[in-house]
Amino acid sequence: MSAAVKSERMSRVDTAWLRMDTEANLMMIVGIWLLAPRLTLAELQQRIEERLLAYPRFGQKVVEDAAGANWVTDTAFDIEQHVQRLPLRKRPGEKALDALKRQVAELTMKPLDPSRPLWQFLLIEDLDGRQSAMVSRIHHCIGDGIALTSVILSIADGGKAPPASPAVPAHEEEGGWLADTLIKPAAALAIKAIGLTGQGVGKGIDLWSHPGAPMSGSLEAARVGMQVMSDVAALALMADDSPTRLKGKATPGKRVAWGEPLPLDQVKTVGKVLGGSINDVLLSCVAGAIGDYLRSKGDDPAGQHIRAMIPVNLRPLEEAYKLGNRFGLVPLVLPIGTSNPIERLVRVRAGMAELKGSYQPLLTMGLLALSGLVVKSVQSAITDIFAKKATAVMTNVPGPKVAMHFCGRRVEQVMFWVPQSGDIGVGVSILSYAGGVQFGLITDAKMCPDPEAIIERFAPEFEKLLWLALMAPWPGEE
Repeated sequence: MSAAVKSERMSRVDTAWLRMDTEANLMMIVGIWLLAPRLTLAELQQRIEERLLAYPRFGQKVVEDAAGANWVTDTAFDIEQHVQRLPLRKRPGEKALDALKRQVAELTMKPLDPSRPLWQFLLIEDLDGRQSAMVSRIHHCIGDGIALTSVILSIADGGKAPPASPAVPAHEEEGGWLADTLIKPAAALAIKAIGLTGQGVGKGIDLWSHPGAPMSGSLEAARVGMQVMSDVAALALMADDSPTRLKGKATPGKRVAWGEPLPLDQVKTVGKVLGGSINDVLLSCVAGAIGDYLRSKGDDPAGQHIRAMIPVNLRPLEEAYKLGNRFGLVPLVLPIGTSNPIERLVRVRAGMAELKGSYQPLLTMGLLALSGLVVKSVQSAITDIFAKKATAVMTNVPGPKVAMHFCGRRVEQVMFWVPQSGDIGVGVSILSYAGGVQFGLITDAKMCPDPEAIIERFAPEFEKLLWLALMAPWPGEE
């Protein structure tokens, strides 16, 4: 690596994620690959050095100052500090996979070294005599889930190197466009700055960086204005989430779990037959599993719902390699107190439909950008607002349709865990990979010490919907 020191100002949104770490919740995206046959540390170090460091961000450390932070080239970069061997610590009678889950949970609460680039790969060379386990830990300030998925896919066999990054024109730099949009109090100015034309949030975020982009007409401008004001009011007036054992004061302890994949083609079929999308089916299973878990603890969730904050991508997928955070959040209601699986699916579908056309993702991204400008105590107050309104953070990431290979080894299973902010104590990850879709769960150790008890309920909830789909009339039947 060149000894030349380069410095780049960190964006306001990324600064907000950098400063969001708390004793109870670290802003790391943690992932795991199970590979067979086994992989050696030397092979992993070589691949990471060749492929991951093609992205300049992974050779930069963070240097904070009173106004924010800078990305600075780490001239003392050492691959051995970032790619290390992880011994498997099995307790007497403990299965290898259970030991792995316990150690991953511990790693979610171990801070990254702030004097070095904020990422690490750890390798258990021999998990069970056949497989290796590769654990990645990457701070959220480097990138969001879509961006980091793009990076991780690029380091697999056959992955594409990132394109050369052209100089960013001054008018496209973050500058002040995000924060200014939220700072300007006048609705007319906000509408003009957002510049949405009804072509979707992906298009909207691009137009937002060009405040002079025209609206398609006065009626359109009025419609956008009404929707923006409605969404602002909805965020401000949203009641705190339902009190359950899954909500409380976050503590510095984590548990992780993941389950076996569901066949993706079956999920698609169930959605088609029952009139819902793949997401509707999966989120209905999440609500059902959580509700049944609460009932198993002696709680009565009848009539209750909880909210999950769901990330919405706000960037063209072809620009994911640029890293950084370009997403907003929307609150989705999960009807955990609805025991009828069809009624629950209908309610989830209706909740998803209400979010379509909403500008809440843009508004929440603007709030995050704004929080990157203020002192940390004020930023914490802003993020606490989201924590009070929701019980969980949930994300759904589409992975490769066919199995990947890494250094000639087959990647047999993939999972990741989404970080939680403030006092949120539950993170749900949904990942499709190689024809299957699986659930991962990370929980606060006090709020939910047994996340596997929720994970094991996902498949039965899906089977209820599958049986109902099979009982539905076939095409052509009366």
